[in-house]
Amino acid sequence: MAKKLSMVFGIIFVIVGLLGFVPNPIVGMDSLFHTDSLHNIVHLVIGLILLYTGTKAGGSAPMALKVIGIIYLLLAILGWIGSGESILGLVEINGADNWLHLVLGVVLVWAGFAGKKSSDMGGMSPQPMA
Repeated sequence: MAKKLSMVFGIIFVIVGLLGFVPNPIVGMDSLFHTDSLHNIVHLVIGLILLYTGTKAGGSAPMALKVIGIIYLLLAILGWIGSGESILGLVEINGADNWLHLVLGVVLVWAGFAGKKSSDMGGMSPQPMA
């Protein structure tokens, strides 16, 4: 399950990263979620990492989801305690970004743990003993 979730989130991050370079009301300089070129590139890189771990054999997908989720939780905290216009002066953000980073962090960490449990059992639920 983690590999599927990694693929889904990877596709979403790549799409969001690409959308940031095209004028639209959702992601960009004057959009609901404020991003600049570096922020868009970060979305693309995260998307590619998740796509890679989603296609790779082994247990890298749950770990990637957890690590990226924790990073997003930290970004939300940094966004709230910082200037409110950028994270560490590197990438542009706004209040909507901070909330999105919080939600993404929680969902990605959850997906990493939920996917690991499912993949440990080969995608099958435990059967009661008769």
